[in-house]
Amino acid sequence: MSDDDVELEARLEEQEVFEPSEEFVSQANVSDAGIYEEFDENWPECWEQAAALLDWEEEYDRVLDDSNPPFYEWFTDGTINASTNCLDRHLDERGDEAAIEWVGEPVDEDNVTLTYSQLHEKVNEAAAALRDLGVGEDDVVTMYMPMIPELPVAMLACARIGAPHSVVFAGFSADALATRMNAADSEYLVTCDGYYRRGDPLDHLDKANEGLAGVDHDTETVVVDRLGPNGDDFGHDLAADQHDWGELMAANEGATVEPVDRDAEDMLFLMYTSGTTGQPKGVKHTTGGYLSWVTWTSQAVLDIKPEDTYFCSADIGWITGHSYIVYGPLALGTTTMMYEGTPDHPDRDRLWEIVEEYGATQLYTAPTAIRAFMKWGKQYPERHDLSSLRLLGTVGEPINPRAWKWYYSNIGDEECPVVDTWWQTETGGMMVTTLPGVKDMKPGSAGPPLPGMDIRIVDTNGDEVEPGRAGYLTVNKPWPGMLRTLYKNDERFIEEYWREYSDVDSDDPDDWVYFPEDGAKIDEDGYITVLGRVDDVINVSGHRLGTMEIESAIVGVEGVAEAAVVGGDHEVKGEAVYAYVIVEEGQEESEAFRQEIVKGVEDAIGPIARPEQVIFTPALPKTRSGKIMRRLLEDIANDEELGDTSTLRNPEVVEDIRRVVQGD
Repeated sequence: MSDDDVELEARLEEQEVFEPSEEFVSQANVSDAGIYEEFDENWPECWEQAAALLDWEEEYDRVLDDSNPPFYEWFTDGTINASTNCLDRHLDERGDEAAIEWVGEPVDEDNVTLTYSQLHEKVNEAAAALRDLGVGEDDVVTMYMPMIPELPVAMLACARIGAPHSVVFAGFSADALATRMNAADSEYLVTCDGYYRRGDPLDHLDKANEGLAGVDHDTETVVVDRLGPNGDDFGHDLAADQHDWGELMAANEGATVEPVDRDAEDMLFLMYTSGTTGQPKGVKHTTGGYLSWVTWTSQAVLDIKPEDTYFCSADIGWITGHSYIVYGPLALGTTTMMYEGTPDHPDRDRLWEIVEEYGATQLYTAPTAIRAFMKWGKQYPERHDLSSLRLLGTVGEPINPRAWKWYYSNIGDEECPVVDTWWQTETGGMMVTTLPGVKDMKPGSAGPPLPGMDIRIVDTNGDEVEPGRAGYLTVNKPWPGMLRTLYKNDERFIEEYWREYSDVDSDDPDDWVYFPEDGAKIDEDGYITVLGRVDDVINVSGHRLGTMEIESAIVGVEGVAEAAVVGGDHEVKGEAVYAYVIVEEGQEESEAFRQEIVKGVEDAIGPIARPEQVIFTPALPKTRSGKIMRRLLEDIANDEELGDTSTLRNPEVVEDIRRVVQGD
């Protein structure tokens, strides 16, 4: 990549800087800027601060064993139980306080409040029930469940008896369930009869049974009755190897289960994520390091306190829900919220209605959702009192400056700091973001690396790039929350994450570099702007353009709600920029507005990034986790046969977009 190319890619609109309020700083869990220097000078022992947030059965003898990179071990020889740390230790002071506030989708349904004492009772009963079914220490229990209270109960019950859990997102297909159960050698499944979407009951057990038919070993299944009489039309009859959750819990009413002491390096859970080979990767997270990491980041970044009512709108089927709905918040003894439904049912103010009703103090959500809120209009949050909010957060993808400012102004009333967090399933928790009680905020930039993190932006040779130039994000020191390996596949673990910038034949930990495959740039203040996956690059006439930069420029145009950019074949340029654009309500999809978008890209990045086509569309193809499926948009741009759409939550939109592009 030439210097001209790098400078071209790094041109983004000038950022503004926002300071946290004095009121927020005065009460923040972390407000001393000296923490960065302290952690740098005291690495890796600085992470004892994270471990100190937990109760250990046996104290660890060493913070980090880096003798066999990249197979690092944290808090060696320490023993701990995650269930104890999330429940038992809070009972004396927080037993009668809410641990989980669950909001079901049907508005007229009774919501559920579980105090710490009640959650403790249910987890013990579930642990006893699973143990009676034969679940033992180190047995992997799969969970194929939506956002219902029984999911965290089952997770913590597994943690209590030392059985790792593997949660499969309820929106995934039957084949995805079978693939994951086979890969994990999982002989146990906890699922449910169905759940609600937009007020209608959905059959889930038929899909689970279809998946079980593809599992290549015997299984025992536990089924939660979520729908009650509303599920009668599905005609479910449990098979001989299937057990009713309610009956198992009743049979173990009042049971107590002694928590199993787990070594810090024992597996807490598996989470399967997509891989470059097409086969899902079983990311292995351990008990001591992971729990320390998510607890520390929850209190330092999300500013969670026991008296809070904390609301993360993610699904527990993803890592965000594991780390920042279940384990981090409950380890801190706070009230964590779960919402079964969608943010626009029965109306587009549903999320704000919940925030007001429960007095939520933090909201942690995705830029995809924020862009939808923008498109719907500020009149929806204006209907509600959101003054209980103290902090806002974003997760899942980079957020463009315009969406950031809308969130800050219309949801936080310019009083709540916004933490824009970069991390992955593999990292376990947050890696790059501002500490809200310490650092100023720059819209569009996630922020500096967290204290103790050695994150650099490098070129293809591994040399650090100058501030303002685009490069590749690398992590140069281990951290407690990191994945330990891929389940039963150490070779793929090295190949996927370490080979690019490491000397894989070296025993020196300094020669090992973690590469998450994200492009980024860093400014003079050490703030990192994540530019998207390195494969999200368009090569126009030899110039490599990051799709996130172009998308950010497009969404910066007044009247644009959301955009997705892909590369399409071009006879002269090799690739050309194709922009798919959703406009805000009230904005006309005119040729004049199309040219305004083109000019916005040219002004922000340069003529080389000028879109070949700007296609107006009412929606974008998205996976059930909210990620845009750019591959399908590339197929459309190149007039190729459309690929698999089975993982989309809105597959019908793909053909609609194709007709627009091809003029059918």
